[in-house]
Amino acid sequence: MVNAILAAILSFIIPGLGQAIAGDIKKGIIFFIIALVLGTIVIYVLKGATWGYIIDLIYSIYVAYDAYQMAQ
Repeated sequence: MVNAILAAILSFIIPGLGQAIAGDIKKGIIFFIIALVLGTIVIYVLKGATWGYIIDLIYSIYVAYDAYQMAQ
């Protein structure tokens, strides 16, 4: 069993890593791919709009929360 706080921190830094170390590798890969797509959309489509980065931050917080819940 992995520490829930560590899983949340790792997943906040690299989305999906916390899920992967908590035992659900498939979910971790899916979250990572979503983060890559979301980041690409913010950079290239939204041209780095501030609210795009806020969406990225909200997604990172959600993924970290999910990793925390999984690791408990």
